[in-house]
Amino acid sequence: MNIKDKSVLVLGGWGLVGNAVIRKLIPEKPKQIIVTSLNKSEALDAVKSLKKTFPNLPKNYFVPWWGNVLVREEFKDSDRLKLLEDPKSRKVLMGDTMNELSNEILKASSLYKLIKRYKPHIIIDCINTATGIAYQDVYTTYKRIQYKVSNNPKMEDILAETEKLLCTMYIPQLIRHIQILYNSMHEAKTEIYFKIGTSGTGGMGLNIPYTHSEERPSRVLLSKSAVAGAHTLLLFLMARTPDTAITKELKPTAAIAWKKIEFGSVKRRGKEIELVDVDFANAIDLKDKLYFNPEVPFRKSGKPLKSVYIDTGENGIFSRGEFEAISAQKQMEFVTPEEIAGDIIFEIKGGNTGHDVINALDNASLNPTYRAGYMQHFAVEKLAQLEKQHNISSVAFEMLGPPKLSKLLYELHLLSTVAKTMKGITEKSAAALSKECTQLISTNADLRNQMLSIGIPVLLPDGKKVLRGNEMKIPVNTGAEYLPVTKENIELWASDGWVDLRVKNMKVWQRRLKDLMAEASAIDKDDTSSRHVRTLDYWNNFGEVSLGRVVSWLFIHEEKGRRMKD
Repeated sequence: MNIKDKSVLVLGGWGLVGNAVIRKLIPEKPKQIIVTSLNKSEALDAVKSLKKTFPNLPKNYFVPWWGNVLVREEFKDSDRLKLLEDPKSRKVLMGDTMNELSNEILKASSLYKLIKRYKPHIIIDCINTATGIAYQDVYTTYKRIQYKVSNNPKMEDILAETEKLLCTMYIPQLIRHIQILYNSMHEAKTEIYFKIGTSGTGGMGLNIPYTHSEERPSRVLLSKSAVAGAHTLLLFLMARTPDTAITKELKPTAAIAWKKIEFGSVKRRGKEIELVDVDFANAIDLKDKLYFNPEVPFRKSGKPLKSVYIDTGENGIFSRGEFEAISAQKQMEFVTPEEIAGDIIFEIKGGNTGHDVINALDNASLNPTYRAGYMQHFAVEKLAQLEKQHNISSVAFEMLGPPKLSKLLYELHLLSTVAKTMKGITEKSAAALSKECTQLISTNADLRNQMLSIGIPVLLPDGKKVLRGNEMKIPVNTGAEYLPVTKENIELWASDGWVDLRVKNMKVWQRRLKDLMAEASAIDKDDTSSRHVRTLDYWNNFGEVSLGRVVSWLFIHEEKGRRMKD
């Protein structure tokens, strides 16, 4: 695509790759660049530096934004550990991640508000998301719970630590992040999303010698790789979703370096490392216990650790020895941020670097085959033969899911049983259809019990009574003893997984089938090209109803569940 006059959001714009990307973007003449970072000082510093380098650009060309994009707006500038320690904010964090995605959760998100505010045409995501999530370290949280349990804690202490564990779980956080990202970009009509991912190990394998003082390979390090892999596959699915941004990912498999080389104070997580003053005579005796904190803290010198270092951005500050070790041949080695940025710009403009991981997965995935397409017809025919042989209708078993699939199949089965043909369903009155379907349910115990036994309840025409079995797929049982019966809940349950015999649902089915028939009838009878699939012949000229074909049409048109790629 043409970058000129487009607004660009660079997530992690203060970082090593983000900064290089912004500088490579300038010659392409975008309309505006939103530069984000976790901390306010970083975002402001990045914009200040860019304005100094490019003084002739408009005043509001670079826009700073800061905060944590993985939490809601009110928490974006808060320390996560402090949020977890506060019972009130911890419960909000837990609910934002573990509850179903609602409008309230979506619109409270800092990422949603950011994207909604600026409506970027292009998003380049340079945040090391996998590190941010995995380094919350679920293992340390587990150890804290184990320690407290073994030391006879109060129940509220165990509950608090368990809540922290739920807030720290990697996959729920990642899934929620992707849900919010997808919905936000869809609403903002973002055209392209480009992710800078990670392998988690700098391109090395399970033999990576760099650990977090744990076993080798490090569980924490492998957690980062696992999250990065899950992230990639979720982006792969997003790339296969119609009506959303073109999705790409570049995954460097080497260390990324560097930002600057100089002499000065060495900082860890933005703070100077302060030297302590420990006398040789202060050696402690190794007895039965080694405490994490000294009984009497050692005196601080008030002086920072100073040395020559290379700043590798998000990966930290390395000494000459550290950098030389990891960048040596057959170790991580390294790639420059400028090379990464060049590939990103080239890909956005329509070029093919061969480094887009999403495209690589597309090409490596095993897609539907000609043989399977041919055999599908044979399988359906064989199923139909066996139905006639055994005088039974094979409708739904509720193993594929979602329950709505079974609900739709059974509703259409009832309608086609009483009205015989697709035309017949549309020509009867909705009241007659409701009455006849109810009569069928009341007299055919086998059919009735099949539905109820697989967990699909039947809402009777008055909307006030329901037939059910021992199990219900909808509403979903989340541990509560009961749920309130309200008008809103009844509508929700009937839509999601109850066979609905009300007259208004019969009208919905008639509208659906009329739309389907109009679509097929609009195809010129003389058009025998390969352009159309769902022709009059496909629909048996609106005679005998093929349940699966009709419901698949509904999933495409109503649920927007169309497959993009074959």
